[in-house]
Amino acid sequence: MPRVGLSRTDVVAAGAALADEVGFGNLALGALAQRVGVRTPSLYKHIESLADLQHGIAALAMAELDQRVRDAMHGLSGSAALAAFANAFRAYVVEHPGRYAATVGARFTGPDDPLLQSGSRVLGSMEAVLRGYGVDEHEMVHALRTLRCTFHGFATLQASDGFQWSDDSEDSFDWMIRFLDRGLTEIGSR
Repeated sequence: MPRVGLSRTDVVAAGAALADEVGFGNLALGALAQRVGVRTPSLYKHIESLADLQHGIAALAMAELDQRVRDAMHGLSGSAALAAFANAFRAYVVEHPGRYAATVGARFTGPDDPLLQSGSRVLGSMEAVLRGYGVDEHEMVHALRTLRCTFHGFATLQASDGFQWSDDSEDSFDWMIRFLDRGLTEIGSR
């Protein structure tokens, strides 16, 4: 019998918090069950499997990331939109490294998958930044991949304490945004 008041949403949220604490790769149903106050078999009233939980965490994370970047970018364009997106993205990854890790490589289950819907909106936010620079459609996929790789790389390195040799990661992040801004400005002016 499931714990009274416990829902799938509660289980996924608790799993996301646990993933942030212990790392997505270390997520275990036993630890999650203990956290929510049930026995491990009782989790199956709310989730189908560890993979289902992981997918739920990915969908939750992408929805949170989507809201974060859209709120940050609201009303902005050009370099201001680029900086807002980059800063919101990085802040989310640093604050929620486990749940963000769930999104990397997560597969969509179909057209109604919340992960696909939120992921499409995040992609749309990045496209809006690039359109503000005048990036042509034929270069859009390359520009999107470049931004994603750049922001993902910096944020995940920072989240894992990968910048140990210097105190100036903020300066480096600002430099990176200016570098991208110059490159995108040049591409858009061709």
